[in-house]
Amino acid sequence: MRADRLLALLLLLQNRGRMTAAELAAELEVSVRTIYRDIEALGASGVPVRTDRGPDGGYRLMDGYRTRLTGLTDAEAGALFLAGAPGPARDLGLGAVLATAQLKVQAALPAELAERTRRIQDRFHLDAPAWFRDADPVAHLAPIARAVWEQRVLRTHYRRWRGEVHRELRPLGIVLKGGIWYLVAQVDEAVRTYRIARFLAVDLTDEAFARPAGFDLAAYWAESSRRLEATLHQDTARLRISPRARRLLPMYYGAAGRRALEEAGEPDADGWTEVEMPVEGPAVAVGDLLRLGAEAEVLGPPPLRRAVAEAVAALADRYGATAAAREVMSP
Repeated sequence: MRADRLLALLLLLQNRGRMTAAELAAELEVSVRTIYRDIEALGASGVPVRTDRGPDGGYRLMDGYRTRLTGLTDAEAGALFLAGAPGPARDLGLGAVLATAQLKVQAALPAELAERTRRIQDRFHLDAPAWFRDADPVAHLAPIARAVWEQRVLRTHYRRWRGEVHRELRPLGIVLKGGIWYLVAQVDEAVRTYRIARFLAVDLTDEAFARPAGFDLAAYWAESSRRLEATLHQDTARLRISPRARRLLPMYYGAAGRRALEEAGEPDADGWTEVEMPVEGPAVAVGDLLRLGAEAEVLGPPPLRRAVAEAVAALADRYGATAAAREVMSP
């Protein structure tokens, strides 16, 4: 582990030039005291590290010195596929491996290309989780990821909506969608998707398995997502929406809202527009549509219109009763 850290330290100095002990410690996630010891170790091994004193001081390599120890290990080469997602890489236990791999790649680049990669890193950042939602707790992500890498069977205890189950899984891949981690695994002869936060216990066995020939994780996920959307959207709501609701539809309902607007007719004399939008079952659809408040009217289908009207009437009764109670209680 220390040898990897020393190499990372050397590559940081080579790629970035002068750096302080505090900056190096922050990059390598160690203490400043550890950096002092590692700098001494580099010097003892023959690496010409110079120490500049003063407020603008720090450590740097002697002018002209470059190491050629930039070969990637198998793990580092694989981790480069997560280069755009450092947070998820850390969750998978590959943060340090990815950082070292990136440093090696930068060290091997010509100076002008290396500078370009640094500018890109300074100007672009990927933040995977959705707004205003904490990331799922994924206590079992590391052993699950190891099972995926090593093609080993998992014995699991999983919490479903209908209760808890015990499953023996052959893990095929991991997907991060909107800040939520999913495991794609084979159980018996079927391939299914599991939300990693719902695993209550995971036992990594020594039993190896063979991946299904030709299995494509990206293709499976795309088809699975399409099936899920078709299952969720059980009906189509016909709405009359205000100009303000036209702006809200894509914000509240994403792609479904955008498609509804693209296929909508012209606004009427009052500026209101009729649209058709796929919705989930009545219990979910009523709550979703009430987000638009008075900016929308549900025109159909009739059962959905009645359900929304009943919900609105119940709310009116609730708030009317509350207001009346306050008037009685007020002096």
